[in-house]
Amino acid sequence: MKSIFVFLILLLSLSACKKDKANFQPTPYVLAIPNHFPDMEIPSDNPMTKEGVALGRWLFYEKRLSGNDSMSCASCHLPTSSFSDPNKYSTGIDGIAGNRNSMALINLGWDKFFFWDGRAATLEQQILEPIPNPIEMHQSWTDAVYKLNLDINYRNQFLRAFGEPGIDSTKVAKAIAQFIRTMISAESKFDVMYKYENGITLTSQEQTILQTVDVEEWAGYDLFKSLNGADCFHCHNGPLMRVKKYSNNGLDANFSDLGRGAVTGNPEDNGKFKVPTIRNIALSAPYMHDGRFQTLDEVIEHYSSGVHLSPTIDPLIEFANQGGVQLNTQEKIYLKKFLLTLTDYSFISNPAFKDPH
Repeated sequence: MKSIFVFLILLLSLSACKKDKANFQPTPYVLAIPNHFPDMEIPSDNPMTKEGVALGRWLFYEKRLSGNDSMSCASCHLPTSSFSDPNKYSTGIDGIAGNRNSMALINLGWDKFFFWDGRAATLEQQILEPIPNPIEMHQSWTDAVYKLNLDINYRNQFLRAFGEPGIDSTKVAKAIAQFIRTMISAESKFDVMYKYENGITLTSQEQTILQTVDVEEWAGYDLFKSLNGADCFHCHNGPLMRVKKYSNNGLDANFSDLGRGAVTGNPEDNGKFKVPTIRNIALSAPYMHDGRFQTLDEVIEHYSSGVHLSPTIDPLIEFANQGGVQLNTQEKIYLKKFLLTLTDYSFISNPAFKDPH
């Protein structure tokens, strides 16, 4: 009996010392949506939290997600280039170049499809692809998660971000997606012009900026919107400066890259690519899905005189049959001056988007 009594005392002692299962209640993160932007739809299975955003920022710059610990998401999406790649094609850890230019990460929280060909329906799906891709970060998710699990800092961060212990690829993608949804650009000179034009109340600082908009910038904006001018407004309009569509913008008569058509198998989609935002366009060269244009002047010249006809050409490129809108020299100057108003330096210098390591 004495032995049984001692055993019971020991068992109770061990039970008293046992830790409760770790848990944490994440803190809701309230996005600051600009007053001239639409509401952002947040996925119900990935609510924004302060801890999730903080974790996503760490993971965005985490090189251990690559096979040789040399590459992170930020390697192909540089802050100075408005979170795009200044190279025509990004090169992965094995020295293999891709075949499309890395898109700028701007206001992606409002997008409904991702990649140039739209093969990912959500931001979370898009984030899952680069890590195992053999020409990008080239590491299995099993190995990536294993390396993160070795770091107690990450184990604690995942616990705080998701309210439960454990790391997996889904949580990695969700955290990075939360961070990217905070990457909102809305403080360019264009934003002030847009608000003024649409009767939205300006702050005193914005009133001051409005006074700096010169005649040529307004002229360029008018050309941008004019059907008989530059006619850019069909694909790039509103505060987000893009429409949700795929378009063949006349880059080629014959396609070496089928774009959306390679995903859908529909010949009517051949040569069509996602219409990107043109916010911060002055910082995100080179341009087009294949990075073929190095300068804004080349882009303007393409739409002015370099459009190629093909069966899937966007019907909204109304002057395609004459090679483009045929802008004169002065009009090209005005249009370029307007495009420069889309630059948001506060976006690329925002400390909340910088490497926390």
